[in-house]
Amino acid sequence: MNAECFPISVVPGLSRIFLDYIDGAATLRSPDGAWFGGASPRDRSWQQTPTLHSSLHRDQLAQVLAAQNPAQAVLSSVIKIKDGANAVVTGQQVGVLGGPLFSAHKAATAVALASQASSAGHSHVPIFWLATEDHDFAEINHITFPARRSLSKLTYENAPPHAVPVGGLVLDDSITPLIDRAWELLGYSDAMEWLAAAYRPGQTLAAAFAEFYGNAFAEQGLLVLDAAGREVHQLGAPVLQAAIERADELHAALLERNEAIIAAGYHAQVAVADRGSLLFLIDEGTGARVALKRTQATAQEPGGLWHAGRQNFSTSDLLGILASQPERISPSALLRPAFQDQILPTSAYVGGPAEIAYFAQSAVLYERILRRLTPVLPRLSATLIEPSIAELIDRHELSFEITLNSNVESLAQRLAARAIPIAGKQRLASAGKVLDAELTALTEYMSTLDEGLGRSAKVSASKMRYQMNRLRRMAANFELQKEASLGRHAEAVINALHPQGALQERQIGAAYFLARYGGLVETLVAEAGDGCPGHKLIRL
Repeated sequence: MNAECFPISVVPGLSRIFLDYIDGAATLRSPDGAWFGGASPRDRSWQQTPTLHSSLHRDQLAQVLAAQNPAQAVLSSVIKIKDGANAVVTGQQVGVLGGPLFSAHKAATAVALASQASSAGHSHVPIFWLATEDHDFAEINHITFPARRSLSKLTYENAPPHAVPVGGLVLDDSITPLIDRAWELLGYSDAMEWLAAAYRPGQTLAAAFAEFYGNAFAEQGLLVLDAAGREVHQLGAPVLQAAIERADELHAALLERNEAIIAAGYHAQVAVADRGSLLFLIDEGTGARVALKRTQATAQEPGGLWHAGRQNFSTSDLLGILASQPERISPSALLRPAFQDQILPTSAYVGGPAEIAYFAQSAVLYERILRRLTPVLPRLSATLIEPSIAELIDRHELSFEITLNSNVESLAQRLAARAIPIAGKQRLASAGKVLDAELTALTEYMSTLDEGLGRSAKVSASKMRYQMNRLRRMAANFELQKEASLGRHAEAVINALHPQGALQERQIGAAYFLARYGGLVETLVAEAGDGCPGHKLIRL
């Protein structure tokens, strides 16, 4: 295997604040480095973070982790947490059939960084936080696996009647045909066995996701944590309490931070609504996750009111729910990092581009609630190149940048143009060069005669150049029709590297690669730990 490291800027669609954070510029633009704690992705001072939680807290956390991670292979990680180890934490929404490839990239990065921190002198454990309280079912109910030259999208259709936390959804018999299709596409392997065993009828989506990744990364000591239950919410209750009691203060601080981010030339990643809050309420009857909204204080209600759908609550009402049923109070995306680090002894958090971008907003909540700021580090960003695709890339001399900026049609045109015989290429190039030179000279001459005449000449010349390019396309299309394999090659490369216009890691399921390439976890961990600050191309 071999890998190449590209600047992260080759990846399309990344936010400016994330790109500047990777380069160190975002920290410079924020007052006293407050948006990211003055840290950079290459800073490793977090490895020496002192123990953050009490012995009692660690004992309670270890009990939860032990219950959720029964495998003997990770018992030592649970014991380390109990005995004072810190954690490198990452997380992701739970999804159907293991979710996208970048979930494995996150886990591998947490494992690599925890190992490096332990080697530096302070024991660390990798922990994968399962975002089970999110309620966007349509975002996580499908996954795509390669199917020869095409892509096969597998979708779990049984949507809940309400916007409920997806982690608690119980899989029914309709998961079985998806597993059967996965067997057809992935073939036999340990990873496929884990996938089939985890995603079975009667299993919750959270438990299935946890079981699959727990097995895949067991030898690396990765712990998984589903925080949706009462015991975990009790550990995180101080953050939820602060979000209730200091709601207006925290809302104002977020608005101020958003203004500072915008003033620095960036875009606030998470909108802060006028009457919004940092909390959701889980409806006791339906299980729906409903956004809590605030009203202004009045003489009758000096503490203001909270609305969840058609229900009204006072601050004392919510504090009562938090005390008796803490699992019903759910943190928003901006509050979740602070809630998470109230629970876990986190030295560093591993995030994707979007998470790091909105960390600049979440940081203000860390400062006001926890009085500290956890460093956030980028996960492994990588495209995996299977041997058959590597052969096509080499044969057609394709660069990664070319494939990222192509679709199937444009790449096929490029391959066909390259396949034109040498004599044809020379004639087209010679004609194009002569035409361009003569048209340039002619339009300049006509412009000296009359400005309007010059403008008309440029328009006509543009049409002639278009026709010259059309001749090139006609020649390429002839080669494309003659060599039908070129179109198939283009389709195979795009589907493998840039499927449906997105990075491979965001579209293709992790289970596909874990099933087909034994030892992949070790490879990902090694690549995640080698310090590449950009995007990696990894040949399998």
